[in-house]
Amino acid sequence: MREMDLSDALLGWYDTHARVLPWRVPPMESRVGVLPDPYHIWLSEVMLQQTTVAAVVKYFHAFTTRWPTVYDLAAAEDAEVMGEWAGLGYYARARNLLKSARMVVSDHGGVFPDTRDGLLSLPGIGPYTAAAIAAIAYGHSETVVDGNIERVMARIYDIHTPLPAAKPELTALAATLTPQERAGDYAQAVMDLGATICAPKSPACGICPWTKACKARTQGAAADLPRRAPKTRKPTRYGIAYIARRGDGAWLLERRPDKGLLGGMLGWPGAEWGAEPVAQPPLEADWQTLPAEVRHTFTHFHLRLIVQAATVADATPDAGHFLPASQFSPADLPTVMRKAYNLAKDHLIAD
Repeated sequence: MREMDLSDALLGWYDTHARVLPWRVPPMESRVGVLPDPYHIWLSEVMLQQTTVAAVVKYFHAFTTRWPTVYDLAAAEDAEVMGEWAGLGYYARARNLLKSARMVVSDHGGVFPDTRDGLLSLPGIGPYTAAAIAAIAYGHSETVVDGNIERVMARIYDIHTPLPAAKPELTALAATLTPQERAGDYAQAVMDLGATICAPKSPACGICPWTKACKARTQGAAADLPRRAPKTRKPTRYGIAYIARRGDGAWLLERRPDKGLLGGMLGWPGAEWGAEPVAQPPLEADWQTLPAEVRHTFTHFHLRLIVQAATVADATPDAGHFLPASQFSPADLPTVMRKAYNLAKDHLIAD
């Protein structure tokens, strides 16, 4: 089957089977003048970086309800945006989201760039995200390749080179299938194919629109592809989280530096995480080590946190500041810090 025949077959399948997602418009054949919203496409694509659709949907709804336009988001307070992002992870995305929104408003009159190169000028936008926005929001014929699409290409063309070394080859193959017309629909169609049919395990080859053209299926190798290079073992880091509550209910928190892990997020004071936990209490107190510890996994390492808790009198801490109970919401904490709070809250609130 020729490349364009494959593209046409996939678009025909998409017209019937497109996923309904809050940032999408219907396929071109049925949307009758409804145009994609570049703000929604950009916001969803940033949120979807290294995150599942299921996790993103509620955050997308929360952001677009609270900040319905890029002007609204650009005018938002940093802490409010970081708090709304809490739990979604990869917090540099939230910082870059704000920078991009403000750049779109200040430098582009509130209109997102409509080319891949223009989109690449925005903070936090890499080649994949720029191509996806250019294709989906503006209909440009850009080759979009994410993890789902890499899997589809590896199977259609029976590519056994392990990832990540296979990325250039898979991207080149994906480019041969990218049509000039309906490029946005096609990009979403091939994403949907990978997410719903050409799944990582037990692909549903019997209902795939590309089943007759799939070389890996013919060879009986579809479920084994793509191949991946062996993963290196993640190291484990250790630390101590100090959770203090004042008699009036205020909590001792610190905002992490903008650059680095959990940048710009609220958290509990403590020393840098390393090969062993380092004691660095933010003030003198009767610190009690809780019987359980926090365990959390980041992209590049595992973390184990000892949690020490104390109820304190009015004092000036060496790190952080006391946040009144009326201004504190556990939902504003990143997941690892919320885990520590959940261990300590009964101990401290009971006191």
